[in-house]
Amino acid sequence: MSAAPLVGYSSSGSEDEAETEACARPGVGGRHRGQSPLPSQRLPVPDSVLHMFPGTEEGPEDDSAKHGGRVRTFPHERGNWATHVYVPYEAGEDFLELLDALLPHAQTYVPRLVRMEAFHVSLSQSVVLRHHWILPFVQALKDRVASFQRFCFTANQVKIYTNQEKTRTFVGLEVTSGHAQFLDLVSEVDRVMEEFDLPTFYQAIVDEFEDSEILLRVRAGQVRCKSGNKFFSMPLK
Repeated sequence: MSAAPLVGYSSSGSEDEAETEACARPGVGGRHRGQSPLPSQRLPVPDSVLHMFPGTEEGPEDDSAKHGGRVRTFPHERGNWATHVYVPYEAGEDFLELLDALLPHAQTYVPRLVRMEAFHVSLSQSVVLRHHWILPFVQALKDRVASFQRFCFTANQVKIYTNQEKTRTFVGLEVTSGHAQFLDLVSEVDRVMEEFDLPTFYQAIVDEFEDSEILLRVRAGQVRCKSGNKFFSMPLK
């Protein structure tokens, strides 16, 4: 959006120059003797004016240190918002204690491995939304998932995943019981992605896996969409 001037301090247009000259010289002889020339430099705009209208369309600062070392897979541009659709999981104390016990052993093989601050089951990959698309996109998601019932699911197989850009690898638990319900949700999210000409979910992101005795039982009660620093929740019936 072009910045319209709030106050006209000066102008280099020929008409303004002519008016200035006409006011500065009452006669043909030019300026009065001893009169200093008019300054030609623009006066600085006060900071209070410059920050009067903050950029509401700007996404979060591009600092990987603030996002667990994640590498941006697309360039940051004003008005572009990284967006992700998922089912959140509120980890209990037992699960967190298990991670704390396993992490030191895993770090002997992968020293840069870190524990996530929040946990979820993804229903989409990260996509880029223009700021003015966010509300229509969220409304389309709400319409698609409005008829879905809440359900319970189980995750009990440890798997190692790598994102499509090969910039990040992480350890996760694969959903076993409740898998069909998640596929139905992913299908509806994919339809919304297609409506906005965005990429659908990954077809295959699993590199390898091994059996595990970990058993995680979770109740899926909502779908959540994160766009930039905004969160939108869509409760299931």
